[in-house]
Order: sequence, then structure tokens, then C-alpha cells
Amino acid sequence: MQQIMLICRPGFETEAGQELTDQAAAAGIFGYFQPGKNTGLLRFTIGGNEPAEELMRRVALDSLVFTRGWFALLGDCELPASDRVGAILAFLNDQEWQGDRCARLEVRLSEINDDRDLGNFARKWVAPLSKGLRGAGLLKDDQEAEAPVRLEILLTDFSTAVVGYSLAGNRSAFVGGVPRLRLPASAPSRSALKLEEAWKVFLPKERWLEYLGGGKKAVDLGAAPGGWTWQLVRQGMMVTAVDNGPMNPELMASGHVEHVEADGYAWRPKRAVDWMVCDIVDKPRRTARMAVDWMGEKLCRYTVFNLKLPMKKRYEEWLVCREILVQGLEDAGLHCQLKARHLYHDREEITCFIERLD
Repeated sequence: MQQIMLICRPGFETEAGQELTDQAAAAGIFGYFQPGKNTGLLRFTIGGNEPAEELMRRVALDSLVFTRGWFALLGDCELPASDRVGAILAFLNDQEWQGDRCARLEVRLSEINDDRDLGNFARKWVAPLSKGLRGAGLLKDDQEAEAPVRLEILLTDFSTAVVGYSLAGNRSAFVGGVPRLRLPASAPSRSALKLEEAWKVFLPKERWLEYLGGGKKAVDLGAAPGGWTWQLVRQGMMVTAVDNGPMNPELMASGHVEHVEADGYAWRPKRAVDWMVCDIVDKPRRTARMAVDWMGEKLCRYTVFNLKLPMKKRYEEWLVCREILVQGLEDAGLHCQLKARHLYHDREEITCFIERLD
């Protein structure tokens, strides 16, 4: 029985499972999922004879909105307190693990873990576990060597480890799919982290200057008090902040912001800008149509916006919004790149990115 462990935001296990079930079926692989309630973890079981690795080759992680990370499951390993390293070595030998395929390991915890002792143990355990694995020929000697897979160890508690592996070309660049960000004291609101995370997830690191540098112009719809505007200003952009509410005074003193008191959905710029961002909480289909209008009228080249999903049928609502976006951009005759992800700093919303490529 071949399984994949999916990692998502706690409470969104069903949405992650539904999405992979659909995408796997579209790729010719059928299966079912077993969500753990509010754990942020779920197991997807492949119904046929295809290996888990084959599914992870056919479906790109970046195409999944509700899944932050994943790995092919080898199984559950009991960890006796007397010799946890030895237990992992014996387990991998039983699995006929090929150490020449792997140079590194990742020891992780579930997002809902609140046991500090387990967290401290996980950090300290990496070194002796790595040493033991290399000594047993279960990891390459050089941890910097290129390797097709990475060993994944998920600690659910002190006595149990979920063991698997991820593929080098199809896994998150961040542990657990979550960039580690800190909120500076000068940020007007915590929402600033959401836009920063979106950039880190959607934009190739080597092209950040191309996307964000060079004194670009931006519009922030529903800007107040200014969390997203603050991020744009940090990149040296001149920003038009559109909101009927008040903006942060210190941000306005930067000289990079023009505050327009207007309805963000109705307002349009006289000239095209580089970026339009929008964090307005409203019906997701309305926001999707507005994004299509901005791109269709070529009022911006890049946009990041949030879609607030209903409590029920969240996955189904995303499918409707995706169709609005894809069909709307196609009808406008545009060649665009669309990405979407349920970010760590999102709650009931998902964040979308569109880039006009023509």
C-alpha cells in the first residue's frame, strides 16, 4: 500500500485531500485520503499499483493550493527511549533503503505540537541521527552532495516517528512549506507578513530584483492601516493606497505613499502600474472578477490578492474562482501565469498571484 503524507494548515485536511484526489485522477492515478482532524496532516493512499514516487512526479506540488509540503511514506517507526537512533537504522534496513540516493535528512514536528521538550529533542537529535545513518551507509557521506531524495522524519511524539522521503525537484523550498518570517516593530499590521510570504512562495529568489526592484509603482486596494503598503514601500516602490479608512501616520510620512479615499473595488488608476495588491475581505468571486478586469485592461503586470473562502465548501469555491480567473484571462486574450496557495499567514483565505507574460 503506497501512501503520501500531506502537510496543510490545521483544519484544511479535507480540502487538501480533495484537491490531490482530483489532480491525481487527472494524472491517471486514483486514491483516497484519511484526514486527521485539525492536525495539519493527512495520508493519501494510492489505490492501484503505482508507487507514491510516481504520483509525486506527475503532480507538481506548486499546483496544489491547500498542501504546503508532502513526502512519500515508508511507514511508522516505534522509538524506544533506550535507542531511538538504532530504531530508525533498523527500520530503514527493513525497508531496504538505498542510502546512495540521499544526502540529507529533515526532522520535523507537526504544526500543532506544543511540547517544547519534543521540539528541543528534535533539534538536538538531528546530529546523532545523521551520524548514525552515515555510519550505516544510509546517507551519503557528504551532506552537500546532490541527491534525488531527502529523508523525512516526522516526530508525532517521543515514541513514534513517521518516516518517508521527498523528491529533490518537487518539494517545498521551506521546511513544512512555511517560510520563517519576523514582523519588524515598524510594520503597521501583521498582514505585512502575508505579502512577504506570498513573494517568497511565488517569486523565484534569483529574480526578486526583476519583480520588486527598480522603483516600481504599485496600488494597494483596501490598504488601511498599511501592512501591505509598508511592504511595497520597503522595496522602494511609489504606492497609491486606496481605502476609506485611515493610514498609518509614520508610513504616510515616508513620502512614498499617496492615500486615496475611495472604494477599492471601484477605483482605477489613470495610468498603468507595475503591481496591484488587494487584501479586501469580500466575496471571493467579486475579487476574482476584479483581478481579471485589472489584468484585462492591462492596468498592472503583477497582482497579489486574497480570496476569502466560505466556511463550507471551501475547495468547491476555489474551483469556481479559478474558473473565473482562467476563463476571464483567456477571454481577454492574455498570456498569464496564475499561482495560488493557502499560505501560513492566511486563515480562511487563499492568496493568488498573477503575472502578465505578454
